Amino acid sequence: MGGEARPETDEAGGARSGDRAMIPLSLREEIARRYGTPAVVVDLDRVERNIARLQAACDAAGLANRPHIKTHKSPVLARMQIAAGARGITCQKLGEAEVMAAAGIDDILVSYNLVGPHAVGRLGRLLRESPVRLTVAADNPVTVAGLEEAARAGGRTLDVVVECDTGRKRAGVETPGEAVALARDIAARPGLAFAGLLLYPPAGAAAGAQAFLDEAKAGLAAHGLEARIVSTGGTPNLPELGEIRGATEHRAGTVIFNDRMMMEAGVAGLEECALAVLARVVSRAGPERGILDAGSKTLTSDTGGGLDGFGLLPDHPGARIHAFAEEHGFLDLSACTDRPPVGTLVEVVPNHVCVVVNMVDTLVTVRGGAIVGTLPVAARGLITS
Repeated sequence: MGGEARPETDEAGGARSGDRAMIPLSLREEIARRYGTPAVVVDLDRVERNIARLQAACDAAGLANRPHIKTHKSPVLARMQIAAGARGITCQKLGEAEVMAAAGIDDILVSYNLVGPHAVGRLGRLLRESPVRLTVAADNPVTVAGLEEAARAGGRTLDVVVECDTGRKRAGVETPGEAVALARDIAARPGLAFAGLLLYPPAGAAAGAQAFLDEAKAGLAAHGLEARIVSTGGTPNLPELGEIRGATEHRAGTVIFNDRMMMEAGVAGLEECALAVLARVVSRAGPERGILDAGSKTLTSDTGGGLDGFGLLPDHPGARIHAFAEEHGFLDLSACTDRPPVGTLVEVVPNHVCVVVNMVDTLVTVRGGAIVGTLPVAARGLITS
């Protein structure tokens, strides 16, 4: 899934007029005229190739593909993923699941602890009012008790997977013994069914995840329980797909668009980045500096885990977005041999694409070098539960 991440350069060291940029120079003025800047632009040809690449990788590894929609938040794109072979989807928040279920997507995993009366009530309504096949994750008895209440209110059995921490130190039980104990708790509660285990190991940590999984499965078997779902996750983990024996499915989100973080991780090249921000240079008050009209409200202040600057400019590889105000992107042009004048439209590959998508209501879509239209970000901003 990798590729050369650096743009081609001319003899002076500058990028060759968008040779490898996503948005052709000939299209930028038309996008800006119709939609203004900054505009978040998606290349549907690249999206389709990325969807096909992920599906092929899962098929080759013998895993079901359950893509994570937190990246794109679009039922339209989720249906494209399912049409390409995905078994279902993953959502991070209940609000995302509600949007996807309303759009007719009928197999959803919510990979997040749903805690508190508001979340429990909404989950119960979703179970009662929608035929969607729903699976939820839990890593503690408080969550499980609420899920039992939601299942009772929904009038049907709810599948639950135990989230396990295999080194990321985020959510998840920390030991196989805790996983078995929580699985037994789930299985003993009316209206709940223990469905399996959910893993999100750090990249390069398949061996540790395997040891955890093997011990947990042995413990489950000793109590007559089986993990029919073993769900792994992460775009950075795609090079290790299939290395965890006993895994049944994989959740990858960022891969549909990719971003600078995925380029840094070596799992995508610039040609596999399907989303970019079209921004305009609005100030050149000094010879070595400039201002873009895309600031923290567009590109966000996410450093992508310590990347230098806040985005990649493929046309101007020496340029660096070194700081933000809300509507200002501060350009350092001291190392740039082709310094863009005021009015120049530039493409920015964001550090972290998921947070950029959540900042806008619509994405501008292009295909074959032409504008297609716009795509609503239907599940944006649904941060509760």
